[in-house]
Amino acid sequence: MKKIFVAMLAMVQLLVVAHAQTTTDNSIMVTTANGKLEGVNESGVRSFKGIPFAAPPVGDLRWKAPLPPKNWTGVRQATKFGPRAMQLPLFGDMNFRSDGMSEDCLYLNVWTPARSASTDRLPVLVYFYGGGFVAGDGSEPRYDGLALARRGIVTVTVNYRLTVFGFLAHPLLSAESPYHGSGNYGLMDQTAALKWVQQNIAAFGGDPKRVTIAGESAGSFAVSAQMASPLSKNLIAGAIGESGSLLGMNSTMPLATAEQTGLKFSDSLSAKSLAALRAMPAEQVLKATAKPGFGRFPVTVDGYFFPTSPASIYSAGQQAHVPLLAGWNSMEGNGASITGNESTKASFTSAVQKLYGDGSADILKVYQPAADQDVRVVANELASDRFIGFGTWKWTDLHSQTGKSAVYRYYYQHPRPAMRAEMGNATTGLAGGVIKNSDSTVKKAPPATGAVHSAEIEYALGNLPGNRVFDWQPEDYFVSSIMENFFANFIKTGNPNGMGVPNWPAVKNNTAAEVMYIGLQTGAATEKTRDRYLLLDKMSRAK
Repeated sequence: MKKIFVAMLAMVQLLVVAHAQTTTDNSIMVTTANGKLEGVNESGVRSFKGIPFAAPPVGDLRWKAPLPPKNWTGVRQATKFGPRAMQLPLFGDMNFRSDGMSEDCLYLNVWTPARSASTDRLPVLVYFYGGGFVAGDGSEPRYDGLALARRGIVTVTVNYRLTVFGFLAHPLLSAESPYHGSGNYGLMDQTAALKWVQQNIAAFGGDPKRVTIAGESAGSFAVSAQMASPLSKNLIAGAIGESGSLLGMNSTMPLATAEQTGLKFSDSLSAKSLAALRAMPAEQVLKATAKPGFGRFPVTVDGYFFPTSPASIYSAGQQAHVPLLAGWNSMEGNGASITGNESTKASFTSAVQKLYGDGSADILKVYQPAADQDVRVVANELASDRFIGFGTWKWTDLHSQTGKSAVYRYYYQHPRPAMRAEMGNATTGLAGGVIKNSDSTVKKAPPATGAVHSAEIEYALGNLPGNRVFDWQPEDYFVSSIMENFFANFIKTGNPNGMGVPNWPAVKNNTAAEVMYIGLQTGAATEKTRDRYLLLDKMSRAK
């Protein structure tokens, strides 16, 4: 019976998507604070793409906080995505539908049920894309808002400045700033989008008092940031984080340290003034980030967006007191990054001793392979925790203690299926990007042993059919239906529980909590990894 149910569910999903891909000629008008927009009716969902939510951050506005967009006269066409932010082609899994790439990138997209009106007051989801704050775009199909809009949720994806354009801190920028700080411009872009939502989302049928923010990887880091910042924490009613937070190890940098990184970068361009830096073509500035040492520009404790460190803000209970649903995947990291090509107990012990020195004995007590054949699994666990698992756990743990709202923690463990035959059956890296051999041919992928970083996105947002890379099976649609239900319930009510899904208990204050393990056998169980995270927490605080 279960196989029949899964097959029927898959067929329904495919029929819905096929129907959704048929668009009509019916244009839709909406009046925003800045002017009228004309969108498109996509078979029961109205979509509005490429809406400016801030002034273009170009010229003298490069490396400044975003300003409101200018009004327009007449009707602005909102039928195609705006340009994506400046970025290098770093991740092979990113499929853009954007109108090119430009510094002029501050646009958002809205999907809303076709019958919604300004009196409906529907729940709203604002989603921030991942990509390490160096890549990504709101036009990617995996973030498409069509499926959730069909569930009665007004869905918004947001572009924000990336890499050096979004996160450069510099002594000269701090000196000219009214708050004497710099950096975090990409996070301020997100805040500007949230302010736009508060002002305009009612015109799309959304309720500005029911705005949930969500994101994956860097987008999840951003959710933890928006909850912490006094600029944005009062603009949201709920939060969803998929793999990542700013409460992990080395997730932020003091302003003075970040400024020195920015100074070295400007010196590499032989730029002695802000005027010279701002006069450089965006392509030249972007190209310079490919030089050794300048791949990433950190989130900064700038004294403005973050008055103090995010960890301090959460510890003091000064973050947004809203419900939080957050979790991470079973194989966020690859153990080979720790042990190399060897998979023996001896090689693992040696690697841990190099990483942790005097603390290695404690690490080996909680990350302990029983035999050589267990090393790869344990190494994967340690790599995953170091990369993103611990930081996400710390966020949920601390918010459960000081946030005064329910916290729901998940552990996603459903592996993706093999790639479609026409895709070459390639394997994927930590960011989901395709890995190629030196001759540019793809590697044949071994069977997936866990859920890699970013694997859950399409499942959670109902967007499996939009990704033609993987050979989705009925069981994938089955898992997706459960996870999408959890997300939709939470967005609507602040609680993932409801009809047709297993009961999900909230995290109790500073205890061994129940965790929702999501996969083919989805269900809540007592947290299995708490000892690992308590140790990593103790070690991070000792530094």
